[in-house]
Amino acid sequence: MNARVVVTGMGAVTPLGNDAPSTWQGLAEGRSGVGRLTSIDTTGFDVAIAGQVKDFRLSEVVPESVGLRHLLRPGAFGVGAAWEALQDAGVDRHTYDSADMGVAMGACVDRPDLQWLVDVGALRDRTGRDDAFSTYAPSDALAYSQNIAVATMARMLDATGPVAGLSTACSASGHSIGEAFRSLQEGDATLMLAGGYDSLTTWLDVLCFGLLGALTKEYNDDPQRASRPFDGDRSGFVLGEGGVVLVLEELEAARARGARILAEILGYGTSLNAWRITDSPPDGSGAVESMQAAIADAGLAPADIDYVVAHGTSTQGNDLSETVAIRKVFGDDADRLLVSSPKSMAGHLTAAAAALSMFTAIGAINHGLVPPTINLDTPDRRLDLDFVPNTARTADVRHVLVNAFAFGGTNSGLVVGRYEEER
Repeated sequence: MNARVVVTGMGAVTPLGNDAPSTWQGLAEGRSGVGRLTSIDTTGFDVAIAGQVKDFRLSEVVPESVGLRHLLRPGAFGVGAAWEALQDAGVDRHTYDSADMGVAMGACVDRPDLQWLVDVGALRDRTGRDDAFSTYAPSDALAYSQNIAVATMARMLDATGPVAGLSTACSASGHSIGEAFRSLQEGDATLMLAGGYDSLTTWLDVLCFGLLGALTKEYNDDPQRASRPFDGDRSGFVLGEGGVVLVLEELEAARARGARILAEILGYGTSLNAWRITDSPPDGSGAVESMQAAIADAGLAPADIDYVVAHGTSTQGNDLSETVAIRKVFGDDADRLLVSSPKSMAGHLTAAAAALSMFTAIGAINHGLVPPTINLDTPDRRLDLDFVPNTARTADVRHVLVNAFAFGGTNSGLVVGRYEEER
């Protein structure tokens, strides 16, 4: 079976806005959501900025009856985005049989907050109590399970179909959308919630990414200029956080219920670099294979792609590797491609990054507008594509390739297209 798969709803909680419309508006305006880090005390840190979600309260968005008690910060973003996506699609637990609905989400594995562990250790040292941990309910451990947010989303629908939480770092939500696409293509489900959520803005994450040399340290006093993919003065990425979720449905079922169709998922490809843990290979390998596989799976040629939503992190090596890879895949067609990176505005949403890129692609298709790569002020002669610098571009966008690459060398490529009744 090779069913057609369409997108019927979207939700977003990002540094650019606490819902999908405001997130799209931020992308279209080329507005930065990067600012001073407020979730931790950055005294003594080399990095003091991030793209953070602002003033989001899950209980004001999602009914308490859904069960929100054990959700930590990243899961709350994901559940909030999932609820919005379901409302946007006009879907609830009665739309399809429970066994025909499922969830696939990209997320990092949650862990106990280290400040919480420090506080417990201090309590034990101060009181001499060996049972210092007993002041916390055993059920609190549930908050640190990656499955809790995914299970909460499934409960929204009483979904008992395919359920998966994928942790492939910065390509996780690309893989989750791709695997949901496969489940629907193959008839294992009729509806899937797919996307990702993450929040690596703890002091441990900021410290560790900083020690790796991955984060820019040069714009603490001018945070909105910090994330600058493909710019000659790029010096590292900016951490972000948020959740972006799509409702994917089998086409005939969506048509039968009169759903509004936003776009069609056409192709999915994956690969592994097998090179270095943190760096992309200079020759673009791995990225080349995932892009080629996605385009071929869509039944298209490189000449059919109008726009590439780049992984575009703002690191020296990744941006060069991705540019080389795009040139290898598209050849002479690379010169007429539009390429841009939403990370220039939102920062790097890590496990949710590819879902934000897919959201960007679908917005471009529906609005005829390609969001820019902001802060692209100083050309790098090695990076010679049209990165849509600083200002959004009006364009007739029919097919989009979405790239996602990750530490460990995992890559995903997705092709999404304008919905056409006959394809």
